[in-house]
Amino acid sequence: MSAARMPRDASEPLDVTIALMARRDVRHVMPIEQRVYPRGWSKSVFIREIAQRTTRCYLTAKVGSTLAGYAGMLLSPDEAHITNVAVSPEWQRHKVATRLLLTQARVAVVRGAKALTLEVRPSNDGAKELYRRFGFAPAGMRKLYYRDPDEDGLIMWAHDIDSPAYVTRLEGIEAEVNGRTFVDAEVWQT
Repeated sequence: MSAARMPRDASEPLDVTIALMARRDVRHVMPIEQRVYPRGWSKSVFIREIAQRTTRCYLTAKVGSTLAGYAGMLLSPDEAHITNVAVSPEWQRHKVATRLLLTQARVAVVRGAKALTLEVRPSNDGAKELYRRFGFAPAGMRKLYYRDPDEDGLIMWAHDIDSPAYVTRLEGIEAEVNGRTFVDAEVWQT
């Protein structure tokens, strides 16, 4: 995979393509997973997850041909659970995670979800702030959810994601993204 030119700073416009994660992408996902999560998922877990298209949605974010990040989601009839969001350290602070979450939230609504949930490390202030912008609010803790280092998992929920007010929230977030986001049509067909 050829390297994309890094923007000079996070305010420089950036074109990002969001697509369904394919099996061939997993080899590019793994280095990010290993850098971002001390005890990340294995290649076989990703392959099993992306094979379950009716109840899962795994997306990649590419800058040029460089895989910059990915996000996963588990879907059930009325709600969706964001399982992971990871961005390569080189591409953090360039709104890659924002673009992934915008797409996941919209996919959740298209698939019938009325709420989104996720877990985050209480010490991860950057991620918590991002999730708050998307309407997530703390709702509880999962004791020792994370390892290396051991830490509880803060459970967060965003409700009424199928409402006009939430659509307006997403439009506001998207308006703050500098550059273009191209979402592959296949994302909406799952």
